[in-house]
Amino acid sequence: MDARRVLHHPRAVFVGTRAAIWLPTVVAILSFATGVANISATSVNPLIEAYIRIPREVQRAAGFTGALTGFLMLLSAWGMRRRLRAAWFSTVVLLPVTALQGVAQSSRYSLPLIALSLLSLPPVLVNYRRFDRRADLSTTQLAATAALSGTLVYGTAGAYQLREEFNNLSTLTDALYYTIVTASTVGYGDVTPASQQAKLFGMSVLVLGVASFTVALGSLLGPAIEARLSQALGTMNDSDLELLDDHVVVLGYGDLTEPLLEELSTAAEFVVITPDSELAASLRTRDLHVVVGDPSDEDPQKQAGIEHARAIIAATNDDAQDALSILTARQFHPDARIVAAATDRENTEKLRRAGADAVISPAVIGGHLLVESALGDADMEGLAERLLDAESEGDTPDD
Repeated sequence: MDARRVLHHPRAVFVGTRAAIWLPTVVAILSFATGVANISATSVNPLIEAYIRIPREVQRAAGFTGALTGFLMLLSAWGMRRRLRAAWFSTVVLLPVTALQGVAQSSRYSLPLIALSLLSLPPVLVNYRRFDRRADLSTTQLAATAALSGTLVYGTAGAYQLREEFNNLSTLTDALYYTIVTASTVGYGDVTPASQQAKLFGMSVLVLGVASFTVALGSLLGPAIEARLSQALGTMNDSDLELLDDHVVVLGYGDLTEPLLEELSTAAEFVVITPDSELAASLRTRDLHVVVGDPSDEDPQKQAGIEHARAIIAATNDDAQDALSILTARQFHPDARIVAAATDRENTEKLRRAGADAVISPAVIGGHLLVESALGDADMEGLAERLLDAESEGDTPDD
């Protein structure tokens, strides 16, 4: 993480969208590890025990449920990476639960879990508006979920109804346990069928369970595996772009874009929008964020997260294209600072009227420096170097 970004924009780093996602992820891992460590409940935290005396049975139960809560929190964090509103709600509910479980566990590992759970809640609450996407499950995923749920209901209800024909099966919990170990092909052998009808029923649960588990895993884990492969091959996916916050959007790619990217690489995260797919592939090999599309269109700008951008730069070689891009960007983000580079000096005012806050003509500035350097006594080359040194060493002025 760049130190200048941390110093100048601490809120984006510590209270931004990434913090709202990664802090619950750390809580999930800590909750799972703490729960597993506290299942035996052999140690007691004196700081907690001084105020609250927790029975050992409650400590053991909190350890088991803490591990389960950590797993659920991990699923919620994964959903928050996809900006799901349901995942945001579940995270808000689970964070206080993990803190209370840390208190109930009352062990030496509990204090970090309690503190981190409470510290994670404000960033999640502050970023409420960023998690506005509804769960969009495909028909295959819905069918797989329904099949898996139906198999569990069928197995549990059927085994309970046939409980007299099974050994060691008398309650609904026993029936659910038998269904899960049979459908998952674990088969401990402690609950066994005692009649032909029970054996036929067990085989039906086995066949349905294996089929539903296979379809469910394929449909639910398949997209995640594809995303990982795309990332390994250097292709940015939508979830990577969705994590960007307080970044810079570069509209188009022109003669000035390359030095622009070199400057931005040490100052802020950025996304480049370009219609050239070959250029986009080349930029992605350098681990740069790229969106392929017309920079003046709405969809590419939305995909680049322009509504949450810190600044917008339009610096192609076509002033008309820049003007259209600025108009679209201003529509999505009225408060963003938009800077444009005018290829022709005559278009400076037009770009301002299109919505740019600042318009710079590199050709005019460069020409002025060249003439002064050739005819004047001033050291224009030294002036340019001093400007670059001042920018790299000094503080960035506030907008």
